Amino acid sequence: MQEHEFATRLVAWQRLHGRHDLPWQVSDPYRVWLSEIMLQQTQVSAVRAYYARFLARFPSLPDLAAAPVEEVLTLWSGLGYYSRARNLHRAACMVMDRFEGRFPAVREQIEQLPGVGRSTAAAVAVFAFSRREAILDGNVKRVLTRVFGIEGFPGERAVEQRLWSLAERLLPQEHEAMPAYTQGLMDLGATVCTRGRPACTVCPMVDACHAAQHGRTADLPTPRPRKIIPVRHTLMLMPVASGRVWLERRPSEGIWGGLLSLPEVADTTAAEDWVARHGGGDVLSDWPEVEHAFTHYRLVITPVPVRLAAPPVAPGSGAWLPLAEAPDAGVPAPVKKLLLRLAGAPPA
Repeated sequence: MQEHEFATRLVAWQRLHGRHDLPWQVSDPYRVWLSEIMLQQTQVSAVRAYYARFLARFPSLPDLAAAPVEEVLTLWSGLGYYSRARNLHRAACMVMDRFEGRFPAVREQIEQLPGVGRSTAAAVAVFAFSRREAILDGNVKRVLTRVFGIEGFPGERAVEQRLWSLAERLLPQEHEAMPAYTQGLMDLGATVCTRGRPACTVCPMVDACHAAQHGRTADLPTPRPRKIIPVRHTLMLMPVASGRVWLERRPSEGIWGGLLSLPEVADTTAAEDWVARHGGGDVLSDWPEVEHAFTHYRLVITPVPVRLAAPPVAPGSGAWLPLAEAPDAGVPAPVKKLLLRLAGAPPA
């Protein structure tokens, strides 16, 4: 396919067959930016409800900037990749302070915001301001590698630079076509040129697509070189007293940063020491292990019920919460599952 044909085909296809009912298909930069952050590594189906709840609580950027970060994290609970929520709040504060409350319209300035990379900044600039900028998320990489036969793992620097160069050359010349073109790339990758079982028969590029014409849709993009995913282990205490459970605030950095969670210790000896420091009680039998997958490792959790004689004075940063309320307190997904089970069957 000639590169100049790509944009023309894509824009025409998007206007007829693309998605036009997404709640964030607006020109308000705050709403566009919020959706782009939520959609990072997260599917549209999962984002819709969170997006609506966020806008109900934070209808404008000043509302978000003025809120405590703990409240932002609580609303984000369950969506994963919690650094996005912390960066979202930091970025809102930065727009208020550095840009006097006006969302920047230039991609290079948007890229200065915490948690915003080049592709996300470009998407916001396109949808909110019709700027002529290229995006290159995972879906776009898949489309371009298949259509143009780009070899090599797209995460490698040299391959990614080649894809950026191609993405910039493919842009339509008209600024007014940019929103439809960019949305078309997203739609094509999400609904037609999918990772598994792409719907090549309805693709506007099929007659000129390298992968489709050579039977290589399963080969492209080139997969990431395999590596062993490390496994980490932790004991997670579930301290209960008088119908309440102790949750502690995690450090702002690292996994689940800033969320409430169950205390973690290294082993059973450390569990007994924890109980002794908090007024004494019983360490009960372990529950079956729970696994939770992160991007770069798997976490194996051993849940350990702990029965204390009475709730001591809150030890450090955290709170004693009623068992029925704890699962909704803004906790990580695996902790929420444990708390729901605990609420149904607290330690006897």
